[in-house]
Amino acid sequence: MFRSKRMAAVVAAVALGLTGCSAGGDASGDQSSETLTLGAILAPTTFDASQSEFANRAPFYQAVYDTLLRMEPDGTLVPMLATEWNYNEDKTVLTLKLRDDVKFTDGTGFNADAAKQNLERFKAGTSPDAQFLAALQTAEAVDATTLKLTLSAPDPAFLGYLSKDASFMQSPASFGNADIATNPVGSGPYVLDTAATVTGTSYSYKSNPDYWAKELRHYDNLVLNVYSDQTSLLNAIKSGTLNGANTIDNNTLTEIEAAGYKVNPLQLNWSGLLIFDRAGTTNPALKDVRVRQALNYAFDSKAMLESIGQGYGELTTQVFPPSSDAYDPSLDSRYAYDPAKAKALLAEAGYASGLTLELPSATLLGPTIPALITQQLKDVGITAQFTDVGNNFIADLLAPKFGVSYMILEQQSDWQLINMKLTPGAPWNPYNYKDPKVDELVNKIHLGTEDEQKSAGKELNKYIVEQAWFAPWYRPQSSFVTDAKTNVEVQTGNAYPSIWSFTPAS
Repeated sequence: MFRSKRMAAVVAAVALGLTGCSAGGDASGDQSSETLTLGAILAPTTFDASQSEFANRAPFYQAVYDTLLRMEPDGTLVPMLATEWNYNEDKTVLTLKLRDDVKFTDGTGFNADAAKQNLERFKAGTSPDAQFLAALQTAEAVDATTLKLTLSAPDPAFLGYLSKDASFMQSPASFGNADIATNPVGSGPYVLDTAATVTGTSYSYKSNPDYWAKELRHYDNLVLNVYSDQTSLLNAIKSGTLNGANTIDNNTLTEIEAAGYKVNPLQLNWSGLLIFDRAGTTNPALKDVRVRQALNYAFDSKAMLESIGQGYGELTTQVFPPSSDAYDPSLDSRYAYDPAKAKALLAEAGYASGLTLELPSATLLGPTIPALITQQLKDVGITAQFTDVGNNFIADLLAPKFGVSYMILEQQSDWQLINMKLTPGAPWNPYNYKDPKVDELVNKIHLGTEDEQKSAGKELNKYIVEQAWFAPWYRPQSSFVTDAKTNVEVQTGNAYPSIWSFTPAS
């Protein structure tokens, strides 16, 4: 499912999580004697793995559930419960070899049949990410340590999904438990201490004494506390209660750094305009590529970054991230701020006297962003008319009720991005706009060799930038802060670092 992380925070008043650690607990073998205390603003809605989520809720589940594959901080996939894997020639059959020395905390052994059952439950479950397994046609336990997955069509993102919530492994013996939502039974590094846990407020975990990968566990105990607002989070940081935090924005970084914290930057999203109505269905002007290009030239992206993002971030005019094979550094500056060029393009398109754009707004968006957009567009002869849609911002966008909108969207992996933003049936292509050139390139990415995929990805990226499908301004910086006692490696493609990426600085 799509992740509009920052806008979700604005529209739904939901924030990113935070992390930290504090001393405590007893040493156990090679384990650190510390307790890792992490904070979050989003609590898990359930511990049933078939309904689990990732993103900011990932650490709640990673503590108790292992996955088939593991993603390193740089995005590289490495073995986890699966020790090796390979595709057939047309990439529709994936065979995985599994570990034979893993047990769930109820004593049930992990095997291929357990993996098969978990994947089938997740696909049929109610997780917002259930579509990760949309291509999974059948799962077969060939023997105890061999799992064969048959796909309805190649899915370039499928292996990545097996490192996320789609393959959280829960004991099949617990599927029917009455307390499945509050008492998880996995094979992960920790066991939830239900007696010390207050649902929705604080989650306490103890080490799993039989964990098979103790080198991935750097603390004896884990605590995840849930904070309800940014003020209490900031106060906890400044008082030293927390050793780390994933900040909701960059407004308080000066105060946080003054308190002795290190800023660990990462980029998860891009910010700018979505230009949905490329066929001119509701606004004929948007059908003309010159009008869409004019929208790109109209904005002083550097000023927007300073005003909205406090200068934290990088300017761009492309939606593919630097971690992507499709990324082209030259496209970050394809549309330098040039209001004269914008006016000339509008005149060429027949709109020398101007045009009007209708855009959605919401109270929680605040007055600054609409005011800046209005002024920048006015400078090139475009009138912006904002309508307050209240709590229906996302719903009205995807209905669709607006051809253009301000938005912050996640920079996903290439295949996810394509299927969420570019294909005719993509949820963030609500007018179902279709372009034969895009379809051709997407097909090459879908079915081609690795080299063909990379080449087609770069060509696709350049094409949608030239066709001005979007008008990005910048990639805002997300900031994960840590104190001198804690080291962390931020995670490519996710707001929250993996729990094994936290280590004591000493």
